[in-house]
Amino acid sequence: MNTDLHFFPDSTHDHPVPVGLPIHEHWQATAEAKGFEITARVDDRYHLMLRCNSCGGAHRSKLHVLMTSQPLCPHCMDARWRKDAEAAGLIWLGRDPDDRHYGFYQAPCGHKLRRQFELVKRIAAGECEHRCEACQHEKEEAEARARGWSLIGPAPTKGPGYRRYRHACGHEQTIARANMQSGRFNCANCGEGWSTAPSFIYCMRFTLPGLAPLVKLGFSRNPDSRLHWQLKRSPDLSGQILRSVPIRNGHTAQSLEKKMHAALRRDHRDSVIPPDQYRPWLRVKSEIYAAGLQPVILKLLDELDTGCSDPD
Repeated sequence: MNTDLHFFPDSTHDHPVPVGLPIHEHWQATAEAKGFEITARVDDRYHLMLRCNSCGGAHRSKLHVLMTSQPLCPHCMDARWRKDAEAAGLIWLGRDPDDRHYGFYQAPCGHKLRRQFELVKRIAAGECEHRCEACQHEKEEAEARARGWSLIGPAPTKGPGYRRYRHACGHEQTIARANMQSGRFNCANCGEGWSTAPSFIYCMRFTLPGLAPLVKLGFSRNPDSRLHWQLKRSPDLSGQILRSVPIRNGHTAQSLEKKMHAALRRDHRDSVIPPDQYRPWLRVKSEIYAAGLQPVILKLLDELDTGCSDPD
């Protein structure tokens, strides 16, 4: 059955004019079977006024629609849209006159949204959440400013996860938004590579489901980003940075870290944790030790910080 919704026509028909033509009995019977009553014939021989038996609201309809389709009451539809909007945490502003599948809503932030009715139903049912484009843009601008960049806009040739940014030096670059958030990228014009950029050697501690506490020794130019954006497979996992020591560049940090791992594996072989134990929770293949080795690693970092450590 055709259930296309026929709304009130444009403003020239806001006040339909009765034409005094008869209402045939089989028309009225059809209207009654479909939940309406014909109250008048209006404007011309092809149009009727229908009163909804559910809400009592009246609307102008084509005779052809009544006889061949299921008319939909715009007042009932409006009430359902308002109810869906309220359940979705939005304020109903009105339907989109240019597309019958869309309406306008006010988000909790105050911005105006244009959304499909079916999407709002899904939001109301808890299947997904709405996102304000204006607020999202402001959020991405703030992310860029925090890294010394400005947001230019989308990067359509690279996909939805990428944006175009402009660095403080004037260079424009396409960067994954996840990398902008984590800081794991360089300006191709003036940035330093990991080997020459300042770095850190760190000790982290993890408490993973079903396992005794673990510690990790590693190096990174951004240990916080390494912990939260790379290592943990879930943001809910418990992990913290216990100590980090600044190193003049990544090349030196990598060299020192390798020597420290060699010493730990040599002297504390039983504390090395097999990768299959932590692989479900951490994105790393090695460098994980039992937490009992924590004092040893922290002592190595303390000695490194004072310049008197020799891991060999």
